[in-house]
Amino acid sequence: MSHLPLAGKTGVVFGVANKRSIAWAIAQAWYQAGATLIFNYQGERLKENVEELAASFGADTPVFPCDVSSDEEIERFFGEVKQKTDQVDLLLHSVAYAPREALSGEFLQTSRQAFAIAHDISAYSLVGLSRAALPFMQKSGGSIIAMSYLGAARVVPHYNVMGVAKASLEASVRYLAYDLGPHKIRVNAISAGPVNTLAARGVGGFTEMLKYYEVHAPLKRNVELEELGATGLFLASDGAASITGQTLYVDSGFSVMAM
Repeated sequence: MSHLPLAGKTGVVFGVANKRSIAWAIAQAWYQAGATLIFNYQGERLKENVEELAASFGADTPVFPCDVSSDEEIERFFGEVKQKTDQVDLLLHSVAYAPREALSGEFLQTSRQAFAIAHDISAYSLVGLSRAALPFMQKSGGSIIAMSYLGAARVVPHYNVMGVAKASLEASVRYLAYDLGPHKIRVNAISAGPVNTLAARGVGGFTEMLKYYEVHAPLKRNVELEELGATGLFLASDGAASITGQTLYVDSGFSVMAM
């Protein structure tokens, strides 16, 4: 019997953009723990990046297109998954988006359209993906993990509508945990400290945020991608068998500070 904690399991990974993506760090941890992986890519612009990264796990690693704002594309994606396997044990949702102009200035000026887009892609997509994954997880249960940030619970200047969307995401995690618990499916979120990803660079003042964390977090440093990968592995493993509906802060302790 393999000693690898995820041996024999299949994971579906949404949200890899490049090698600095949190999704990629978690995917690497899952793969090294024995999981077989399937990836999505969002649009032709990211296709080559994702295919190149996925190929490092084997040339035959499946990569399929999926725009999570489309129910039809989600259905088509899992139709492709069905051609490869009838069982999925792990699902990573590392997807978020808001129009760039909504991530600077005042939250007060958020347009109706920007509000709707941020919630659709950053929060509702977790519901849509979980629903589509359910038939693949009903036999043996599974673990669904979403990525959040402290801006869901506290005001982070310039994070604006994304903070509100992340609050919706975290509430969705709790409600999904309740619905999916009888199917032995756990749903949790990782609230990561700031990481220099493609998405994060779109937030106004991000460089200053990194410096602020280094000074004020109890560990006096920022979180490392490998540490987020390790947390993703923990939540996917039997060690987290009784953990569901939770948001775990992986931020060098910054979230406990008042001043």
